[in-house]
Amino acid sequence: MADSQLIVKRGPFRSTWLRARKTRTQLVLSRRPRRRLGALRWCGRRRLRRRLLQAQAAGADWRESGCLVSRAATRRPKSAAPSRAPAAAPAPSGPASLPIPPVRPAGPGRALVLLPLEQGFTFSGICRVTCLYGQVQVFGFTISQGQPAQEVFSAYTHARLTINAVHYSMPEKSKKEMKREARALLRSHLNRDDRCWLMKNFSPLCSIVLLEQLKTSTVNFLVSHPGLSYVFVQESPTFQINSEHLALRSVGIRREKKKNGLRLTESALSAMEELVTVSCEVDGCPIILVCGSQDVGKSTFNRYLINQLLNSISCVDYLECDLGQTEFTPPGCISLLNITEPVLGPPFTHQRTPQKMVYYGKPSCKNNYENYIEIIKYVFSSYKRESPLIVNTMGWVSAQLCHLLLAARHCLMSALAACVLLTDKGLLLLVDLIRLLCPSHVVQFSSGRSKYMPNLTPDYVDDVDGLYTKSKSRVRNRGFRLAEFTESLEFADEEKESPVVFTGHKLMCVQSDFAFRKTPRNRESHNKVLRDLAVLGYLGQLQPPVPKPLCPLHGLTPYQVPFNAVALRIIHADVAPTHILYAVNASWVGLCKILDDVRGYAHGPILLAQTPICDCLGFGICRGIDMEKRLYHILTPVPPEELRNVNCLLVGAISIPQCVFKSQRGLEGTVPYVTTDYNCKLPGASEKIGARETKETREDKVHPKPKLYRKVN
Repeated sequence: MADSQLIVKRGPFRSTWLRARKTRTQLVLSRRPRRRLGALRWCGRRRLRRRLLQAQAAGADWRESGCLVSRAATRRPKSAAPSRAPAAAPAPSGPASLPIPPVRPAGPGRALVLLPLEQGFTFSGICRVTCLYGQVQVFGFTISQGQPAQEVFSAYTHARLTINAVHYSMPEKSKKEMKREARALLRSHLNRDDRCWLMKNFSPLCSIVLLEQLKTSTVNFLVSHPGLSYVFVQESPTFQINSEHLALRSVGIRREKKKNGLRLTESALSAMEELVTVSCEVDGCPIILVCGSQDVGKSTFNRYLINQLLNSISCVDYLECDLGQTEFTPPGCISLLNITEPVLGPPFTHQRTPQKMVYYGKPSCKNNYENYIEIIKYVFSSYKRESPLIVNTMGWVSAQLCHLLLAARHCLMSALAACVLLTDKGLLLLVDLIRLLCPSHVVQFSSGRSKYMPNLTPDYVDDVDGLYTKSKSRVRNRGFRLAEFTESLEFADEEKESPVVFTGHKLMCVQSDFAFRKTPRNRESHNKVLRDLAVLGYLGQLQPPVPKPLCPLHGLTPYQVPFNAVALRIIHADVAPTHILYAVNASWVGLCKILDDVRGYAHGPILLAQTPICDCLGFGICRGIDMEKRLYHILTPVPPEELRNVNCLLVGAISIPQCVFKSQRGLEGTVPYVTTDYNCKLPGASEKIGARETKETREDKVHPKPKLYRKVN
């Protein structure tokens, strides 16, 4: 009895150790002596189990007696063949059953990826992707053989990107002819050994991708700041160091799990397919408005839709109405852009020059809705209706259902109960935008974790009052006119004579299934990080191109702007005229162009009484103010020919990231604009009045009112 119990107890240990010994040829990581499994601790057993799973994923199978066979050979027929009909013979194994990794080094900073049909490669990092043979898709954009390489940015702040092999049309050729064609295409890119490896593992409808190391001045500038080196690649302990790991590391990327990649729901893909079909019609210029609560995937859907449209048409227009999380500009802007290149990364990697832009100056439009509407009307008037327009809206839309009990005071009347829909001003503002922009399609996102939001059907938009517009019934019954709401829009001559009516739109409901990283506690801090990254991405345009080394911001030469050449305006707060220069110094400023002529003033500074709605040509940093020479020192990537048109500086609530001030390397003594003697208990000293300050924040607080001018060498 004791012997039988001993056998049952030792059985699993012997079996597990036998599995480890059979796969040891592929799992040796060091010259450490082997240890018996019984002496391993729980962490060692977990490491051993991970190695077994990695070996099994690479193609090794410990279930066979001593020999390494393919995983596909041990699969059951039910899982191997997706068809329900019984097959007479198993399907021939392609590159998916290779006993070698699908990634092969192709020289310094280069790697080859052999992708079978409908398989993907998920990664993090940045690289240049070239499709040598076949056809792949990255973030909805299709890259075919012969097309130029694309720069791809897969960051940890967003879902990882995946290179998917897609189906492409092939003429009826034999496998030998396909190999001959592929060998001719690869001859100019790869050496003979790499070509032989690819031809040996070649299969019809596969795709061959070349990954190359990519270095840009913007990315180098981003990761040079402390705490931001993790954005693209995170170093972690690796338990399997092989040729694939070394090849990807030389490129600057890292393989990620498939579950970390971008996943779109069926409703999102269905809506996207319909929108692409409508946009590719003869007169297909739809206005697509995307709305929904926060963190439901609106921005990701917009990027994917832009890439899908660029597969079929040459350009797409984009109207940015989200002040906090802008896509192509620094935060706090309402802009109209014409997109001709694919969007293969997060917003801070593709900052672009808009066709028309207005600097609102705050990440939210609360307490100033009317100015927000007026700016959108001003920017939207530049839309020429020559290409599809995608409208991105804010996530500040919610509603709550509450029950209101109406009881009569008199006994003769009975109590009445009614259900009342209480909507916040964000939803009412969205109704105004739908009436103003007249979209042909409204894509509404919803999620199980998001707040309640009613379906924005045409009937709902017609029957509910907006923040500044009335419902259709009230316009009909009380004679309200919409002329004052749309008078600033530039319509064609034939459209001016026709009355303004509510044109119906098609509502497309999309159910989101994103993995939520943000919570009500960390949402604001997470959004603040993304806004800082967008500002740093814009400032990265100041850096010289690669391979020149990075230059610190205090080492760049600023422009000198006289006091009497530009007007000043503080957007987000009322500042006394005597303190205006304190607020402008060391601040993020919008370089704008107003219609008024300010060159007639002999002295300065010139202060504006109201915030103008004017074109913003770019942004910069007011690095210093010379009171003796009466000059502003502006650091900006805007070209000089555009700076000649700037005659107004707008200062808003968008601030310069603190890492810019703290990482001023090469300076001796006191760091400019940074102080340790700061009283955070003073009213208005912190970003939020009454907010608690941590010890680190109190010690390294950036001084908002430094000296007017401090020369920086």
